[in-house]
Amino acid sequence: MALQHLTDEQVRTWSRAQKDEWWFKNVFRGDMAQLSLRSGLTGFLLGGVLAATSLYIGAKTGISVGVGLTSVILAFAMFRILAQLGWADDYTILENNCTQSIATAAGYVVMPLISSLGAYMLVTDRIIPWWQMMIWMTITATLGVLVAFPMKRRFINEDQLPFPEGRACGVVLDSLYNGEGGEGMYKAALLAKVAGLAAFYQAIVSDGWMKLIQFKLLRMDKWAGMTEPWVFHDRLDEYYYTLAVKADLWIPKILGTDFRVLGLRLTLDAAMLGVGGLMGIAVATSCLIGAVMNFVVLAPLMIQAGDIVQRISPTGAVIPISRVEIVNQWSMWWGVTMMVAGSLTSLLAKPDLFLAVFKAFGRKKNAPAGSDLLSHIEVPLWISYIGVPVMGVLAAYTAHLFFGVPMGMALIALPLIFVLTVICTNSMALTSWTPTGALSKITQFSMGAIDRSNPAANLIPAGMTSDIASNAANLLSDIKPGYMLGGKPRHQAIGHVIGILAGALSCVPLYYLLFLPKNAEGVRSTASIISEQFAMPAAVQWRGVAEIIAKGLHGLPTSALIAMGVAAACAIVIEVLRMVTKGKFPLSSVSIGLGVVLPPESTFAMWVGAMIFWVMGRIYGKQPGSTGWKRWVDGCEPVCAGLISGAALMGIGNAIVNVLI
Repeated sequence: MALQHLTDEQVRTWSRAQKDEWWFKNVFRGDMAQLSLRSGLTGFLLGGVLAATSLYIGAKTGISVGVGLTSVILAFAMFRILAQLGWADDYTILENNCTQSIATAAGYVVMPLISSLGAYMLVTDRIIPWWQMMIWMTITATLGVLVAFPMKRRFINEDQLPFPEGRACGVVLDSLYNGEGGEGMYKAALLAKVAGLAAFYQAIVSDGWMKLIQFKLLRMDKWAGMTEPWVFHDRLDEYYYTLAVKADLWIPKILGTDFRVLGLRLTLDAAMLGVGGLMGIAVATSCLIGAVMNFVVLAPLMIQAGDIVQRISPTGAVIPISRVEIVNQWSMWWGVTMMVAGSLTSLLAKPDLFLAVFKAFGRKKNAPAGSDLLSHIEVPLWISYIGVPVMGVLAAYTAHLFFGVPMGMALIALPLIFVLTVICTNSMALTSWTPTGALSKITQFSMGAIDRSNPAANLIPAGMTSDIASNAANLLSDIKPGYMLGGKPRHQAIGHVIGILAGALSCVPLYYLLFLPKNAEGVRSTASIISEQFAMPAAVQWRGVAEIIAKGLHGLPTSALIAMGVAAACAIVIEVLRMVTKGKFPLSSVSIGLGVVLPPESTFAMWVGAMIFWVMGRIYGKQPGSTGWKRWVDGCEPVCAGLISGAALMGIGNAIVNVLI
């Protein structure tokens, strides 16, 4: 059936009781299966797998890739096929909605691992035990659920705010189950085909899979005399450099520095192509500008000036100049400055987000007492009123016990949770953007002003407030499609908790495997968190702010201080231009800063992906219904999801295979 909604006039003039009554009579589907055993189990399994892909992409790019629509399409296809085979009843639209709630919650849980917790380990050189990671992530994410539901009735039931990302998911669900022409199965098949191709490509560029196939299965080391497996180089320029050594050909350099030292490689990364397609041409181009400015222009100049040099490790080993060293020694400072200054400028330029705090807590409810028609399906408010203080104190005590945060400072940070959550939720409701990066810096600088000596005192409270606010805002975005389709919010809240457990259980062991592996002596080290493959840009940003707070600016080269000043000024100008042009100015200061800390090869691959979809959109955008339109315009999400999931899962599998063999 067509999705029903109130008119703008009804939203403005009706009381919440009238809106609830209209929804209950016209939209609510109380007799339809929702959080069933199979939807819970499916969401748990899909959430674990998709959260792993979110961790993989987040470690590479610092960007949180939504997994909701991917889970919707996969669950729809799986149960539609099972129903056609007669092995199960078809999934209901609300069961699928519960599945996406669980899966998306699992995807959100991974963010502390690639941001605040990763930065904490880098700054303190202390590996957090796996069980502490799980407990901390579960507590903060659950607090997000408890904080969100008192706001749900205001933002969704009463104000009927759009939540564009959540609304898009509701529209997709409706089109899958009520559309014509097999649209749902077409998108599912498209996702599966692209994922299969991406997985095959990732396998042939992975040393672990090739060792397994060529040496363990085909025994080519025995009968063919091979000592190393054949692997297709995803760094395509590797073939030129191999030939250049043999034929004494030209090696490209900038001011005497080899392209490879600067990280300027030509890499065909399927996952990054998909990420670029999702982020769009404007954001991808901004990232590319940041990469070019840093690695093509500034880094060679700073190497020549002696501000980026070889270092000697504590063991006496020489650490040569590399992309990681360029970022850590010099580039991080202006890149982080641009991201922080840009995000804070854009946030402060939206006073409505701050005014919403007072409106949310000061506005009287227009529903008379005792007239709550939806009390039997909403989450009881007493759960939040009791749970938030209890879980808040537990979070503060956990921060003190696990990370050494003074108990007083952890408690001081708790009131910020409510303010930041309202800001994040209001922003998510209107734009699908949660300014958690900028807001976390408010907490980080506030805590740092109180105690500069202990990095944990600003990193962990900032991470706590950011994680709780982000989870609350994203949960409300997930509830929006349930409201549109007539689902029970209580079921989605339970589903969100299931997803939190799924994400923590799947991603913490994977984090240890990918980023904290044991060395030859069986010892884990924080030095492996950042690598050529995984740049951890979000953790780099958090660490940079923490080090500025702890050490000040006096220890930085003069050139870095100048670059930071210029970067801050440019970020403010860019964001002002975006505001003056009402978003038409194409550059983003945050994305430019992101391009500085990302590997330039990944940035270029993302830009290529964005360009492909932009060009195809220009070609087929005005041909609705054509094959090209279905594949490149309407099918953009499934294609990108296929590229990301196929490559990421095969990449994770490669790490596991390497450990086993």
